[in-house]
Amino acid sequence: MENLEEETLIEETDAMSEKKKEALFSQLFLPLLDTAYNFAFRLTLNESDAQDLVQDTFLKAYRFSNSFQIGTNAKAWLFRILKNSFINEYRRKLKNPATVDYQEVEQFYNSEEADTKMTTDLRVEVLQDMIGDEVAHALNSLDIDFRTVIILCDIEGFTYEEMSKILDIPIGTVRSRLHRARNILKEKLKNYAKKYYG
Repeated sequence: MENLEEETLIEETDAMSEKKKEALFSQLFLPLLDTAYNFAFRLTLNESDAQDLVQDTFLKAYRFSNSFQIGTNAKAWLFRILKNSFINEYRRKLKNPATVDYQEVEQFYNSEEADTKMTTDLRVEVLQDMIGDEVAHALNSLDIDFRTVIILCDIEGFTYEEMSKILDIPIGTVRSRLHRARNILKEKLKNYAKKYYG
Protein backbone atom coordinates (compact mmCIF):
# COMPACT_ATOMS: atom_id res chain seq x y z
CA MET A 1 0.00 0.00 0.00
CA GLU A 2 2.82 2.39 0.87
CA ASN A 3 4.58 1.73 -2.48
CA LEU A 4 1.39 2.52 -4.37
CA GLU A 5 1.08 5.87 -2.57
CA GLU A 6 4.72 6.69 -3.34
CA GLU A 7 4.27 5.85 -7.03
CA THR A 8 1.13 8.02 -7.20
CA LEU A 9 3.00 10.91 -5.54
CA ILE A 10 5.92 10.55 -7.98
CA GLU A 11 3.53 10.51 -10.97
CA GLU A 12 1.72 13.62 -9.68
CA THR A 13 5.05 15.40 -9.13
CA ASP A 14 6.22 14.47 -12.64
CA ALA A 15 2.92 15.69 -14.11
CA MET A 16 3.23 18.97 -12.19
CA SER A 17 6.82 19.49 -13.32
CA GLU A 18 5.76 18.72 -16.92
CA LYS A 19 3.00 21.35 -16.64
CA LYS A 20 5.52 23.80 -15.20
CA LYS A 21 7.89 23.02 -18.05
CA GLU A 22 5.14 23.60 -20.63
CA ALA A 23 4.13 26.88 -19.00
CA LEU A 24 7.74 28.09 -18.88
CA PHE A 25 8.28 27.10 -22.50
CA SER A 26 5.06 28.79 -23.67
CA GLN A 27 5.76 31.96 -21.73
CA LEU A 28 9.47 32.43 -22.46
CA PHE A 29 10.36 30.64 -25.68
CA LEU A 30 7.33 30.42 -27.97
CA PRO A 31 7.11 34.23 -28.31
CA LEU A 32 10.66 34.08 -29.74
CA LEU A 33 9.67 31.80 -32.63
CA ASP A 34 9.72 34.51 -35.33
CA THR A 35 12.95 36.02 -34.03
CA ALA A 36 14.58 32.58 -33.96
CA TYR A 37 13.42 31.93 -37.52
CA ASN A 38 14.89 35.25 -38.69
CA PHE A 39 18.24 34.39 -37.09
CA ALA A 40 18.15 30.86 -38.54
CA PHE A 41 17.33 32.20 -41.99
CA ARG A 42 20.18 34.70 -41.86
CA LEU A 43 22.55 31.87 -40.93
CA THR A 44 21.34 29.32 -43.47
CA LEU A 45 20.10 31.64 -46.24
CA ASN A 46 17.53 28.95 -47.04
CA GLU A 47 13.89 28.87 -45.92
CA SER A 48 13.65 25.08 -45.60
CA ASP A 49 16.95 24.79 -43.72
CA ALA A 50 15.92 27.65 -41.43
CA GLN A 51 12.61 25.93 -40.62
CA ASP A 52 14.43 22.66 -39.85
CA LEU A 53 16.94 24.50 -37.69
CA VAL A 54 14.22 26.28 -35.72
CA GLN A 55 12.30 23.05 -35.21
CA ASP A 56 15.44 21.31 -33.95
CA THR A 57 16.24 24.29 -31.70
CA PHE A 58 12.79 24.38 -30.12
CA LEU A 59 12.78 20.62 -29.54
CA LYS A 60 16.10 20.91 -27.75
CA ALA A 61 14.96 24.00 -25.82
CA TYR A 62 11.87 22.15 -24.62
CA ARG A 63 13.81 19.01 -23.78
CA PHE A 64 16.43 20.90 -21.78
CA SER A 65 14.25 23.72 -20.42
CA ASN A 66 14.88 22.38 -16.90
CA SER A 67 18.48 23.60 -17.26
CA PHE A 68 17.38 27.16 -18.12
CA GLN A 69 17.98 29.53 -15.21
CA ILE A 70 14.87 31.62 -14.67
CA GLY A 71 15.74 35.30 -14.59
CA THR A 72 18.46 35.02 -17.26
CA ASN A 73 18.07 36.05 -20.90
CA ALA A 74 15.78 33.47 -22.59
CA LYS A 75 16.53 34.83 -26.06
CA ALA A 76 20.29 34.48 -25.56
CA TRP A 77 19.84 30.93 -24.22
CA LEU A 78 17.67 29.98 -27.21
CA PHE A 79 20.02 31.60 -29.73
CA ARG A 80 22.95 29.68 -28.27
CA ILE A 81 21.08 26.41 -28.83
CA LEU A 82 20.23 27.54 -32.36
CA LYS A 83 23.82 28.53 -33.12
CA ASN A 84 25.17 25.22 -31.77
CA SER A 85 22.60 23.26 -33.80
CA PHE A 86 23.58 25.21 -36.91
CA ILE A 87 27.29 24.49 -36.37
CA ASN A 88 26.65 20.80 -35.71
CA GLU A 89 24.56 20.50 -38.90
CA TYR A 90 27.18 22.44 -40.87
CA ARG A 91 29.92 20.07 -39.68
CA ARG A 92 27.75 17.05 -40.47
CA LYS A 93 27.19 18.32 -44.01
CA LEU A 94 30.93 18.89 -44.46
CA LYS A 95 31.61 15.28 -43.50
CA ASN A 96 28.77 13.92 -45.67
CA PRO A 97 28.31 16.23 -48.64
CA ALA A 98 25.08 15.83 -50.54
CA THR A 99 25.23 13.92 -53.80
CA VAL A 100 23.72 15.35 -56.94
CA ASP A 101 21.60 13.28 -59.30
CA TYR A 102 22.60 14.85 -62.61
CA GLN A 103 19.72 13.13 -64.39
CA GLU A 104 17.26 15.03 -62.18
CA VAL A 105 19.07 18.29 -62.88
CA GLU A 106 19.03 17.65 -66.62
CA GLN A 107 15.33 16.73 -66.55
CA PHE A 108 14.54 19.92 -64.64
CA TYR A 109 16.41 22.19 -67.07
CA ASN A 110 14.75 20.46 -70.03
CA SER A 111 11.30 20.98 -68.52
CA GLU A 112 8.94 23.93 -69.01
CA GLU A 113 9.33 24.77 -65.32
CA ALA A 114 12.93 25.89 -65.90
CA ASP A 115 11.75 28.60 -68.28
CA THR A 116 9.64 30.37 -65.68
CA LYS A 117 11.28 33.11 -63.63
CA MET A 118 12.11 31.57 -60.28
CA THR A 119 13.52 32.92 -57.09
CA THR A 120 15.60 30.76 -54.80
CA ASP A 121 13.76 31.96 -51.75
CA LEU A 122 10.94 34.42 -51.12
CA ARG A 123 12.51 35.42 -47.80
CA VAL A 124 15.63 36.60 -49.65
CA GLU A 125 13.49 39.06 -51.63
CA VAL A 126 11.66 40.23 -48.50
CA LEU A 127 14.90 40.71 -46.57
CA GLN A 128 16.54 42.51 -49.47
CA ASP A 129 13.60 44.90 -49.82
CA MET A 130 13.81 45.67 -46.12
CA ILE A 131 17.51 46.48 -45.90
CA GLY A 132 18.44 47.11 -49.53
CA ASP A 133 19.84 44.75 -52.13
CA GLU A 134 23.43 45.86 -51.71
CA VAL A 135 23.35 45.58 -47.93
CA ALA A 136 21.68 42.15 -48.04
CA HIS A 137 24.16 40.86 -50.61
CA ALA A 138 27.11 42.24 -48.66
CA LEU A 139 25.83 40.77 -45.38
CA ASN A 140 25.11 37.38 -46.96
CA SER A 141 28.56 37.27 -48.56
CA LEU A 142 30.34 37.56 -45.20
CA ASP A 143 32.00 34.51 -43.68
CA ILE A 144 29.57 32.83 -41.26
CA ASP A 145 31.55 33.93 -38.16
CA PHE A 146 31.44 37.58 -39.24
CA ARG A 147 27.84 37.41 -40.44
CA THR A 148 26.77 35.92 -37.11
CA VAL A 149 28.27 38.69 -34.97
CA ILE A 150 26.74 41.39 -37.18
CA ILE A 151 23.33 39.73 -36.93
CA LEU A 152 23.54 39.22 -33.17
CA CYS A 153 24.81 42.72 -32.37
CA ASP A 154 23.54 45.08 -35.04
CA ILE A 155 20.27 43.39 -35.95
CA GLU A 156 19.22 41.47 -32.82
CA GLY A 157 20.74 43.94 -30.33
CA PHE A 158 22.58 41.52 -28.03
CA THR A 159 25.27 42.87 -25.70
CA TYR A 160 28.89 41.71 -25.96
CA GLU A 161 28.41 39.60 -22.83
CA GLU A 162 25.32 37.89 -24.28
CA MET A 163 27.08 37.32 -27.59
CA SER A 164 30.01 35.82 -25.73
CA LYS A 165 27.69 33.29 -24.11
CA ILE A 166 25.77 32.55 -27.30
CA LEU A 167 28.91 32.04 -29.38
CA ASP A 168 30.93 30.47 -26.55
CA ILE A 169 33.91 32.75 -27.17
CA PRO A 170 35.63 35.38 -24.97
CA ILE A 171 34.29 38.96 -25.04
CA GLY A 172 37.58 40.15 -26.53
CA THR A 173 37.06 37.80 -29.47
CA VAL A 174 33.50 39.09 -29.87
CA ARG A 175 34.77 42.68 -30.04
CA SER A 176 37.58 41.80 -32.43
CA ARG A 177 35.34 39.74 -34.70
CA LEU A 178 32.65 42.43 -34.74
CA HIS A 179 35.22 45.12 -35.55
CA ARG A 180 36.60 43.04 -38.43
CA ALA A 181 33.10 42.15 -39.67
CA ARG A 182 32.02 45.79 -39.72
CA ASN A 183 35.19 46.79 -41.57
CA ILE A 184 34.67 44.08 -44.19
CA LEU A 185 31.01 45.08 -44.56
CA LYS A 186 31.99 48.76 -44.82
CA GLU A 187 34.50 47.93 -47.55
CA LYS A 188 31.90 45.91 -49.47
CA LEU A 189 29.43 48.79 -49.24
CA LYS A 190 31.86 51.60 -50.11
CA ASN A 191 30.72 51.87 -53.76
CA TYR A 192 27.08 51.74 -52.72
CA ALA A 193 27.62 54.56 -50.23
CA LYS A 194 29.47 56.71 -52.79
CA LYS A 195 26.68 56.21 -55.31
CA TYR A 196 23.86 57.30 -52.99
CA TYR A 197 25.56 59.60 -50.50
CA GLY A 198 28.32 61.18 -52.58
